[in-house]
Amino acid sequence: MADAKDDGVVAEAQIAQPLGRWPILSYGVGHMLNDITSACWFTYLLLFLQQIGLAPRDAAIVMLSGQVADGLMTILAGEMNASHDQIDRFGRFKLWHIGGSVLVGVSFSSVFGGCLLCTILGTDSYLVRTVGYSIFAAVFNIGWAATQVSHMSMVNCMTLNPTSRVALASCRNASTMVANLGLYAIALAVFAVIKAKECSDIVLQYRWIAYLSIFIGCCFLVVFHIGTKEPTLKSESNCKKKARISWGYWFRKTLYYQVALLYMLARLITNVSQSLIAFYVTRDLRMNEYSKAIIPAIIFCCSFVVSIVLQEIKWNSRRLKSLLTVGATLWVISGVAVFVLPSQMHNLMYPLAMVIGAANALVMVTTVGLESALVGEDLNGCAFVYGSLSFLDKISCGIALFVLESYEDTMSCGETRGLNTVSRYGTGLIPSCFAVLSLVVTSTLRLQDAAPRAAALEAPLLV
Repeated sequence: MADAKDDGVVAEAQIAQPLGRWPILSYGVGHMLNDITSACWFTYLLLFLQQIGLAPRDAAIVMLSGQVADGLMTILAGEMNASHDQIDRFGRFKLWHIGGSVLVGVSFSSVFGGCLLCTILGTDSYLVRTVGYSIFAAVFNIGWAATQVSHMSMVNCMTLNPTSRVALASCRNASTMVANLGLYAIALAVFAVIKAKECSDIVLQYRWIAYLSIFIGCCFLVVFHIGTKEPTLKSESNCKKKARISWGYWFRKTLYYQVALLYMLARLITNVSQSLIAFYVTRDLRMNEYSKAIIPAIIFCCSFVVSIVLQEIKWNSRRLKSLLTVGATLWVISGVAVFVLPSQMHNLMYPLAMVIGAANALVMVTTVGLESALVGEDLNGCAFVYGSLSFLDKISCGIALFVLESYEDTMSCGETRGLNTVSRYGTGLIPSCFAVLSLVVTSTLRLQDAAPRAAALEAPLLV
């Protein structure tokens, strides 16, 4: 009995040792397939679907089906991960990861590669195409969520060493940045090699971007599975389990509704504008096709730089509110400027992209910080908070894009594209309205009761 206990102590001591560089690096690249396909999904999916003949409304239905599936899967995965080792009851982490990755790869290539359902049924009817793309959009988002949850859940089960845990999360975050920049680099290369002389050339461009994204993501997936061992440590296994906090507890808190609304608005601002930016720069500003990669890359780079700066700040409730206010104000100004910018002055889009990137970082980092402030010490209820807010974000983004694209045909008909276009509204004016609403909600926040300890907000928000 004593020997078994001693063996357990020794094993725990070994797990508490710092991880080496290779395990950290291999773990960090395990989410690259998700990250690079997600960047392609939000930036180019709607544009691609309309290029192959789907009406804007039906293209938005495809996007909405994926968002609904993602939201439901997020709730399910959150509940499975709510208790210690919950996900491990249903299989190993790496099994979940590879299963989700297979779904991502197959469904993503099916969406951008052609209508697989049409091939199976032997028909190319419009309805079958719409249904087929919607099904694989849903499958893609289900696989994406499964991969994300399993990858994130591995951190605390790989090591007890706090420094190594931070290193794992930081490496994962850095890989996300690399994946996003890599996607835009791929797009630039494809646009340079394949010239868009006809509609079929444009479709071919997006397919090559998708195929190269999958190939690169799968290469890093192999690195992850070779270099990362299946975690054997049970998360918080030596801690006394506490009773789960009921959902009703959060529904009675005013701060929950305020934070939920702010997080939803922040995601609406960033995701809606990202999904329509390619339409805006090419159709409204009449910039060259390289702008479909350069402008999103500038936005992302500036967002990344500002996020790094924000990571060095010691956070408290006053700074959270102040920086959220700054970010929302920047979005109001830049959004209005984007809405009224004439095509003859399209070069101004480059500095505007830098402002948008900074504003995106400010609103996203601070709203994530507000989530942490809401949870505080109620850790046994954090799964519901993060899951419900993520569900709200995904459903609202899908509905917003669906509503916007429903007006695309009527608002953008004719040869002349003035201010009355969906892409101008979705990239500029509507995110500005969301930002104004964020300012109103932020002014009502009272955080002192939600974060009684200064230490709760002093940790970096991005690692």
